[in-house]
Amino acid sequence: MKKLTALLYAALAVAVWTDGASAQQGQPAEQPGPHDKPHMLDQAIFAHLLFDQLEGRFGFAEGNTLRWEGQAWLGTDENRIWLLTEGRYANGELDDGIQQLFYGRAITTYFDAMIGTRWDLDSKPARGWGAIGIQGLAPQFFKVSAFGYVSGEGHLAARLEASYDLLITQRLILQPQVELNFYTKDDPARLIGAGLSELDAGLRLRYEVTRQFAPYVGITYLGQFGSTADYVSAAGGSTQQLRFTAGVRTWF
Repeated sequence: MKKLTALLYAALAVAVWTDGASAQQGQPAEQPGPHDKPHMLDQAIFAHLLFDQLEGRFGFAEGNTLRWEGQAWLGTDENRIWLLTEGRYANGELDDGIQQLFYGRAITTYFDAMIGTRWDLDSKPARGWGAIGIQGLAPQFFKVSAFGYVSGEGHLAARLEASYDLLITQRLILQPQVELNFYTKDDPARLIGAGLSELDAGLRLRYEVTRQFAPYVGITYLGQFGSTADYVSAAGGSTQQLRFTAGVRTWF
């Protein structure tokens, strides 16, 4: 019995010595338990600003137009405040000036659900809307968004947009893009008719000098339809515009 006890003590001493030697060599003596959670980074706050379109559209009979479309967000990976802005400037007037403020929450890895407000602010009478929608990356990495709007006067509207980045090389990228706008009621003061009001499409070829700065060239088409086309024509505007485009895509 004494010999067995002595052997047990000797084995214990060797185990303690080995454990101490491993710790001195930088090897942890034990693994973290299930409740020893690492520091989480998903609650860190970030900010992002992107101008997807900052361009001139050059026509022959219709004249030239400055067009912008951008977005900014502030928040975490899960919860964000979004600001979306777009508009056109031509012939000394601001047109299609749409500013939107949203709260967005990630509902999947690739999509955010968004709720907020929209304000039409340009040279025409202003309009305010409640807004709800979704945006993100569909399968095959198509960038898509769909928004619905309701005004205090009971008008309803919808906007659908999609684009895709086709990599020719790692820096040369071809992007087709289309945007559709729908309204349920006429708004003559803003030259808007019920139904499919407007289609804005483009094919842009950009070169990423850096990931943050990419000049591009392309062609764009802007068309108004139905009652909207009647209002635009009566105001002396062109309802079908095919133009050469040059601009820059940049983000910070």
